[in-house]
Amino acid sequence: MSSMIILATYLGGLVLMGLYFSRREKSTADFFKAGGRIPWWAAGLSIFGTQLSAITFMAIPAKSYATDWTWFILNMTIVLVAPLIVFLFLPFYRRLNVTTAYEYIEKRFNVVLRVLASAMFMVFQFARIGIVLYLPSIALSVVTGINIQFCIMIMALLSIAYTVMGGIEAVIWTDVIQVIVLLGGALLVLFTIPAHIQHGFGGMINIALDADKLRIFDFHFSLKSPTFWVLVFGGIGANLISYGSDQTVIQRYLTTRSENDAARGIWTNAILTIPASLIFFGLGTALYTFYRSHPEALNISTEMTDAIFPWYIASQLPAGVVGLLIAGIFAAAMSSLDSSMNSVATAFTTDFYKRFKPSAEDQICLKIARIVTVVVGTCGMCFALAMATWDIQSLWTEFSKYIGLLGGGLGGLFILAVFTKQANSRGAIVGLSASALLQYILEVNHIVHGVLFAATGMISCVVVGYIASVIIPGKKRDLTGLTLYTLKNKKRRER
Repeated sequence: MSSMIILATYLGGLVLMGLYFSRREKSTADFFKAGGRIPWWAAGLSIFGTQLSAITFMAIPAKSYATDWTWFILNMTIVLVAPLIVFLFLPFYRRLNVTTAYEYIEKRFNVVLRVLASAMFMVFQFARIGIVLYLPSIALSVVTGINIQFCIMIMALLSIAYTVMGGIEAVIWTDVIQVIVLLGGALLVLFTIPAHIQHGFGGMINIALDADKLRIFDFHFSLKSPTFWVLVFGGIGANLISYGSDQTVIQRYLTTRSENDAARGIWTNAILTIPASLIFFGLGTALYTFYRSHPEALNISTEMTDAIFPWYIASQLPAGVVGLLIAGIFAAAMSSLDSSMNSVATAFTTDFYKRFKPSAEDQICLKIARIVTVVVGTCGMCFALAMATWDIQSLWTEFSKYIGLLGGGLGGLFILAVFTKQANSRGAIVGLSASALLQYILEVNHIVHGVLFAATGMISCVVVGYIASVIIPGKKRDLTGLTLYTLKNKKRRER
């Protein structure tokens, strides 16, 4: 009972935060960009929470529990991508004074590609919302015995409530709290497990080494398994998509006071990813050693590896701590869910409604954004309910695959826009089409591992799109300030 009281108090507090920030949401600038009031560290923590979320809290420990640390490399690629985002992508979004990343695409190419890119983003977010709703619902179901479908509906309705009321500002500040709860809960478990292993931490390491659970590098050549190079190239591709073309992240860049603050937020996220990955991969290994030492404690199906962490919480921790840890799992999910809903509302209102009805009053646009938030959350909830009936062995693997399938071509479109002067709208459309066809062929024939879809999607879009642009001439456009080579020569950092 005490665990449920703690959880209910936490979730109720999030709704109250949404109510508090609703007093500030007087315009679309407030609802979408928080009026530029967000400090850099809060933006960085929000980016971190948005990108990692429940996939970190549950699926990564499940992955290292079931296998080893080879997937750790995937997370580390953000350190390679961060400087590219800070120095090459960020200036375009800040200096062009856009609300969505896809406004830049229209300036660079045309409105057709803007609408197409925005629609692709929204489709991906529907899938993402389903996953981040489904994962924590497994946890609550394991701990309380409540059925997963009911848990999904509770999560969705609470998230919709505070996101509709408080906009991006409520989303970011709840993300800050949720990241603290998320990391604090994981550390609490990680430091308590060795006490239940013979010879403590040293015994835990020995068990892990004997089972080859600490392997990080797999250098054998195969495009069909998660080897080192597959994870490196796949991770770089996935991070370029997420940090260079994903509205949920780019929107954080636009909520800070300056370009410099946005850059510091990006670096905060990249640096925080390193210790966070160590914590969550370590947690999976620690759980393996615990159940290796106490096999009688493992009473859930071995096929439900994504539920291994919540099962430990429910069966091994005292009641009050259980409530805190389950709150951490909910925090992990909601930090992604609220971001997806707000960003889809931003994209729809800006790239569709306001774009084709420019005379619409700002207050009408604000109402549209809130309505879309409710619709998106409801659709995501329905998708999660459908997922609850599917047989999925690892949600992290599936999520990594769908990032590439749905976002690879989109990432390639932004690379064409930023890094080439020759690319035109016709060539870009050909590139996107070729990328989609290639992704379909790769998926149907199982030619490469799913984590590579991000890289194959981007590369095919860029190569085919560039060649097609050279062959098929397009309408001449003024590219001043719209490519890396024509970016206006003004001071990088705003004062």
